[in-house]
Amino acid sequence: MEELDILEREKGVSKETILDALANALVSAYKRSPGAAEEARVTIDQDTGEIKVYGQELDEDGNVTREWEDTPSDFGRIGAQTAKQVILQRLRDAKRAQVFDLYEGRDGDLVTGIVQQSDHRTVILDLGNAEAVMPFGEKIPYERLERGARVKALIIEVRGEEAKGPQIVVSRSHPDFIRRLFELEVPEIHAGTVEIKAIAREPGWRSKVAVYSKDDRIDAVGACVGMKGARVMTIVKALSGERIDIVP
Repeated sequence: MEELDILEREKGVSKETILDALANALVSAYKRSPGAAEEARVTIDQDTGEIKVYGQELDEDGNVTREWEDTPSDFGRIGAQTAKQVILQRLRDAKRAQVFDLYEGRDGDLVTGIVQQSDHRTVILDLGNAEAVMPFGEKIPYERLERGARVKALIIEVRGEEAKGPQIVVSRSHPDFIRRLFELEVPEIHAGTVEIKAIAREPGWRSKVAVYSKDDRIDAVGACVGMKGARVMTIVKALSGERIDIVP
């Protein structure tokens, strides 16, 4: 039971949640044993960890009319195996919940990830604390992302209903990916002094970005291009060479 206290403190998985799940799993395990009662309940001593199984008879209304201890002789071994499986499952569930809480509501944010897998259909990115998927339609056409490459992408959706955990969907072809890259590289855009008025994009080929300065002393196009083209070239590199035209 001390291990469950540690899990509760360090992983945020409540002891009661694990014990309830373990009891339900043990009832299922008991019912698969030879001669098991059709109905049963399991008790787990929170101090000693001792497991007891009680067979039950119910009336037509579901009320217990008879109950007796029916703990199988080898149930300690079964209990240990089941406990391990239940704890691992609850840890996975907790991890999924943490990932969803971390990324929920972050649609439109830039993330940086390491390419784990890349084929003609999808790209999988390792974000460090989660994985993101880039579907075929969100890839830059003809872009080849090598395994291990570090790339930026735009979060376009976070799905929380996936059986294997939340799915973070990212894009490199979305027009707002260009917008976020400019916000990252151009301080005047980040500060709101220069605005992006419109973006027309043919992913992988060229993009046209219309900009406007709220301050007459600041050249909007020059701010986006940067000294000797440094700012725009950083963005072009992040887009694998896609041409960018900046217009007032």
